[in-house]
Amino acid sequence: MTVVVGTAGHIDHGKTALLRALTGIDADRLPEERRRGMTIDVGYAHLTFDNGTILDFVDVPGHDKLVGNMLVGAGEIDAAMLVVAADDGPRAQTLEHLALLDALGIDIGIVAVTKIDAVEPERVVEVVAAVRTQLTGTSLAAAPILAVSSRTGVGLEDLHAALVAIRDAVAARVSAAPSRPTSLGIDRVFTVKGRGLVVTGSLRGSAVARGMTLRMVPGDSTVRIRGIEVHGVPVESAGPGRTALNIVGVDVDVVHRGAVLTDDPAIQATSRILVALQRPVADRARARIHSGTAAVDGAIGRSGADALDLPDGRAIAIVRLSEPVAIAPGDRFVVRRSGPDPIVGGTVLDALPPRGISRRRQTMARMAALATAVRTLDADAIATAQLDLHGLSAGAASVTLAPDIRAAVRAAATTALARASGPVAITELRAIVARAIRRSVTVEREVATQAAIEVVDGLGAAGALVRVGDRVARAGAATTSTAPDPAVIAAMDRLVRALESTAPPPLSDAARAAGCPPTGVRELERTGRIAILAPDLAYATTTYRDLSAVALTMAARLALTPAAYRDATGTSRKYVMAILEDLDRQGILRRTPDGHVTGPKAQPPSRTVPP
Repeated sequence: MTVVVGTAGHIDHGKTALLRALTGIDADRLPEERRRGMTIDVGYAHLTFDNGTILDFVDVPGHDKLVGNMLVGAGEIDAAMLVVAADDGPRAQTLEHLALLDALGIDIGIVAVTKIDAVEPERVVEVVAAVRTQLTGTSLAAAPILAVSSRTGVGLEDLHAALVAIRDAVAARVSAAPSRPTSLGIDRVFTVKGRGLVVTGSLRGSAVARGMTLRMVPGDSTVRIRGIEVHGVPVESAGPGRTALNIVGVDVDVVHRGAVLTDDPAIQATSRILVALQRPVADRARARIHSGTAAVDGAIGRSGADALDLPDGRAIAIVRLSEPVAIAPGDRFVVRRSGPDPIVGGTVLDALPPRGISRRRQTMARMAALATAVRTLDADAIATAQLDLHGLSAGAASVTLAPDIRAAVRAAATTALARASGPVAITELRAIVARAIRRSVTVEREVATQAAIEVVDGLGAAGALVRVGDRVARAGAATTSTAPDPAVIAAMDRLVRALESTAPPPLSDAARAAGCPPTGVRELERTGRIAILAPDLAYATTTYRDLSAVALTMAARLALTPAAYRDATGTSRKYVMAILEDLDRQGILRRTPDGHVTGPKAQPPSRTVPP
C-alpha cells in the first residue's frame, strides 16, 4: 500500500531538508530550485517501510506567491506533515497552509518542529505550545507535534514511528471506504525521447495496468497506457500512489495540469457545480477555485434556491467556473479570495446541477439528503438523491423518473383518458405525458418523449389501460370498434416478435411470414414499435434500443470499430454497418478515422421514438 503525504509550511522552515533526512531524496528537482535553495514547484520523495508499504511525500512550495503550486500537491494527498522551524515559529504561510489543509478536510497528519539544534530547549517548548494553539479548531487539532533536527538526526526516529501511525490510520480509512474507480489528477506533463508523452500524478482508486484505456477529462479523449513507472522503476501495473504513465492517443499540447485520467463515469467535465461550503460566502463573490490539481477562476452564486444552509452549518452554493474542470460528487476543493475570510473549503454535491425549472426542486430536504449521500460516497445513494433532486435521469437505453414526477405524469395520463369520449390515439397520449414531464423538469424534447413512451407502456403493463390498435383507453372503459381487424393486430404482434432478433430476417420476408400487410408495417413504424433502418431491414424498437446502447457505451470508452461492435453484438457486418450508419446520420455517433465516437446528440436514438 502507498500513502501520499503532503508537506506544508512557511518558506525556509526546512521541509525539503527534512524529507532529505528521512528519505535520502532531494525533492527539489528543478535546477532553479537547487540554485535558489527554495522549492518553486511541487517536488516528490518516498519512504519505504520494512513491510513494503510506502509513503509518497509531496513537497510543496512555502512562498506566499506560490500558494497555487502548493495546492496542486495538497489537492491529492491522504495526510499532511506541517513543518515549523523552531527559530522562526509559526509564520504567515504556516497559518495559510494550515487553513488550506483544514479547508480540504485533511485530518490525518503530524507537525514537525524543525531546526531544534539552532535554539535553546525553552524556545522549542514555546514553539510547540504556539503550534498547538494554532491547531485548535482545525481538522488537524489532534495531530501529534514532534521536535526534530534534520542536521543532527535528533527526533527522526520518533518522527518515523509517527509516520507509521499515519500510514496505518490512512490504511484503516481506505479499507472501510467503498471501492472507487481509477483516477489520476495530472500534475506534470512532459515528453521522453523514444517514448513520447508522460504524465504524473497521485493515482486513486483501482489499479492501472499497461494496455489499459482511460478517459481524459476535460476533453473526453481516450488514452491508452503504454507504460507505467513507480519511483523510476518500470512496472506492469500500479496501485494508488505516485505514478508516471506513458500514454498514447492524445497530443501533448492538449494535455495539461489539472486534467484527470479516469474510468469513473461520475467524473464529469463541468463549469457549473452544486457545492456545500464550510461557511456562507457573499453572493457573486469572485474567487480562485482549486480542485485536485486544477486551478481556475470562479464566481459563487448564493441567491434564490442556491442560498440554502444545511443543518450542519454548511452553505449551499452554485460555483460557476471560467473553464471546465474534472469533478465528481464528494470531491473537496478550496475557494481562495481576497478579504477577511480568504480561504473556504467546500465539497462537490453535483457536477451537473439542475437548470431551469428543475431548480425548483432544490429544497432543504433534498439538499440535506444529497449531502448525506455524498458524505458516505455511496454511489447508489448519490444516484438516488440526485434523481430526487433533478426529477429525471436519462440513461443510454431508458429514462428514470423520480417517484413524485412519475406519479404526477401517470395521473395526467389517466385524467386525459377519463376526459376523453372514447379511445385516445397512443401518440396523443404520449404527447400529453411528454408535456407533463416538461412542465415539471428541464429536459430535452426527445428525452421527454422517450420517457412518455415508457410511462404509457408501464400503464399498459400494470393493467391501467388497454390498447385497441393504435388507440388506448382506461381499463374497463367501453370502446368502439374503430380498431384495425384483430387478425391484422395479431399479425403486427407476430412481426414485432420476429424482429426482436439481433440479426432479424429481411423485413419483407418477416412481414410475409407474419401475414402483416403494408398498412400494418407502416402503423408499427408510426407508433414506434419497430425501427426501419433500410428498405428491407428493421428491428423491434426494444432490440434496437439495446443494440444502440451497446454502441454508445463502447464508443464512450474507445473509438468504436465495426469489428469490435460485431464481436460485442454477435451479429454480422451487414447489420453492424447499417446500425452504425443510422446512428451517424442521427448524430448519436460520429465517424472518425479511428472509428465511431459519441456524437453531438449522444442520447438514445430518436428514430426509436414515434413522430
